[in-house]
Amino acid sequence: MRTVAIAPTFEAWQAAARSLLADGVSPADVTWREEASSAVASAGPPPDGPRVPRRFLELARQAAAAPDPTRWQALYTVLFRVVREGRELLASPRDPDVRRLDALAAQGRRSAPPVEAPEALAIQPQTGAEPFVPRGVSLAELQAAGARCQGCELYRRATQMVFGRGPADARIVLVGEQPGDQEDLRGAPFVGPAGEVLDRALAEVGIDRQRIYVTNAVKHFSFVQRGKRRIHQTPRAPELAACRPWLEAELAVIKPVVLGALGATAARVIFGPEFRLLRQRGEFLATRWSAKTIATLHPSAVLRGQDDAEQARLYAMLRDDLRLIARAQREPNSSP
Repeated sequence: MRTVAIAPTFEAWQAAARSLLADGVSPADVTWREEASSAVASAGPPPDGPRVPRRFLELARQAAAAPDPTRWQALYTVLFRVVREGRELLASPRDPDVRRLDALAAQGRRSAPPVEAPEALAIQPQTGAEPFVPRGVSLAELQAAGARCQGCELYRRATQMVFGRGPADARIVLVGEQPGDQEDLRGAPFVGPAGEVLDRALAEVGIDRQRIYVTNAVKHFSFVQRGKRRIHQTPRAPELAACRPWLEAELAVIKPVVLGALGATAARVIFGPEFRLLRQRGEFLATRWSAKTIATLHPSAVLRGQDDAEQARLYAMLRDDLRLIARAQREPNSSP
């Protein structure tokens, strides 16, 4: 029997549940215990979790707000079964575990604080991420805090905040634009089609993905709904500005030897609005985060190539710039 102590928050339960799933621990072998946040030791970033239906995440967040102390066990029981039996489980209203989850979610909705009147909301615009970003903490603590960020409107529709991934002592940091559909569902950056392109290019130039830190300028998925599909929408300037404190906090912890911007949006966040990607890509410039800062194509640009020849040309540009990054991170920490 494994006893799991967590802070009484959805984010703490989610991190613990991912670890349990990775170890193949069944619900019958887990006892959950709530403790104050300060008493729970950080185990570092949780492993990537399996894909689960958006419906489950919505119900789980609501159920986490219920006052019932058995909610964590009930949540993990349904999660464990959804992963093994499939998302169809949630469509079984007579299933006792699903009925229990629905009841807890209803409790959580009733326990939620009342919504402010429209007049109050109208005079309290989004403040940006700054109030949500703790100072002088580790990457794991930043990630935990990020799950509660409401610094811009994107958090309302996204499944979750997608924080960066990688070791705190990474010599290379790569910054993309924002999470895509797969990243939003799985809670990790560059795990969709663009991530596959990036992984292939990194491997070809000898960069170990596990030894670098990968993140995005915006941490919530910006999209438009078209039928059942969620189509990427370039984040607006207010959203980029709102999310900037998270990126700055990540870079302050890591202090990378080489900082790479993937795509025009990330490049403008790092270098400024006058930066022109196609004219200045592949050129090292000094920024306040790294003496070796460079911009290259976003991997998704390769996928948007009109034909095989165009995709091959764009891929070669990305790979060649990553090769420059690989060389620069091995050189002394001065301008290349």
